[in-house]
Amino acid sequence: MKYRILGRTGIEVSEIGLGCEHLEKKEYTVVKAAIDEALAHDINIFDVFMSEPQVRTDIGKALAGRRDKAIIQGHIGAIWKDGQYARSRNLKEVKEAFEDLLTRLDTDYIDIGMIHFVDTEEDYKGVFEGDTIKYALELKEKGIIKSIGLSSHVPVIAKKCIETGLIDVLMFSTNPAFDVLPGDMIIDDIFSEEKIKGAMQHKLDPDRMALYHACEQHGTAITVMKAYMAGRLLDAAKSPFGKALSTTQCIHFSLTRPAVASVLVGCITPNDMQQAVAYEAADDKQRDFSEIFSGQGAFGAAGQCVYCNHCLPCPAHIDIAAVNRYLDLATVADVVPGTVMEHYNGMKATASDCIACGECEKRCPFGVDVRRKMKEAINLF
Repeated sequence: MKYRILGRTGIEVSEIGLGCEHLEKKEYTVVKAAIDEALAHDINIFDVFMSEPQVRTDIGKALAGRRDKAIIQGHIGAIWKDGQYARSRNLKEVKEAFEDLLTRLDTDYIDIGMIHFVDTEEDYKGVFEGDTIKYALELKEKGIIKSIGLSSHVPVIAKKCIETGLIDVLMFSTNPAFDVLPGDMIIDDIFSEEKIKGAMQHKLDPDRMALYHACEQHGTAITVMKAYMAGRLLDAAKSPFGKALSTTQCIHFSLTRPAVASVLVGCITPNDMQQAVAYEAADDKQRDFSEIFSGQGAFGAAGQCVYCNHCLPCPAHIDIAAVNRYLDLATVADVVPGTVMEHYNGMKATASDCIACGECEKRCPFGVDVRRKMKEAINLF
């Protein structure tokens, strides 16, 4: 495993890290196996954005006696409310959730206190003109967090956050598809075929490049999320390029962006981790991603769910990402429909419980038409 310096923090991190979000709702044995495999490959950086109590507890248990081997990104503003994940800038809620994270991970510090999900001007003001940044600075002064991070999907907003000079680490969604879309497009339009017609051309977006260079100038390191685009780039039928990329190509693309220190790959099984770390032994030909930019036109995948669950909380308590995941699985030829149906029917709330309020669509960072997807799931299942 190769290591990179995490910007001005001076922390040394593995260039491949573990994004732990897919470990939520898994048995402890699965969580421990993933953590064990990561550490066995000398991976040392882990992102824990999830507010769900059990997965936090299980990750803490899996790291017991090995806390010193883990650089943890713990999120400030991801809360657990009414039995669901939610985002908050309410100081009381934010504090309670962060203190819960410390308790459940059985640690007295977090390496990177990651201000959670800043995608709009309203988000920006809520953080930098409100209590959130003050709380983060207080935590850093006390040594409870070692550095201040921030997660975002929108380059124009992310750059504005970086230019405050207060952000040590940026967690940003980076992959070949996202990086050729205009950075000034609002997030709801990124997956609209009509609005981005002709946008996905043979060049990298200047707003994204400006963000990467701003991070370099400020000494702000980038940790990458969504490197595989929730697995879509690995599937020729779903890839916006019309061809499948390998995990190695996706990782290499992200690692070649300016200021990137680590690519945090969402893994569940040891095999997932082994596929990711195979990058370290890959040759230049295996890493080459230039072919995907040859002869390609506009982005052609509107409203694709990447299963991040930022659409929550749902008033009907639907796990929206799970519904969309089962819907996608059911359309794949080699998946047994009966198995998918069994998982779907085992959910506490299904698409049939949707009240079509549309609140989820306002929160979705990828412009998914959630209400339409729920109707599709009802019809299919």
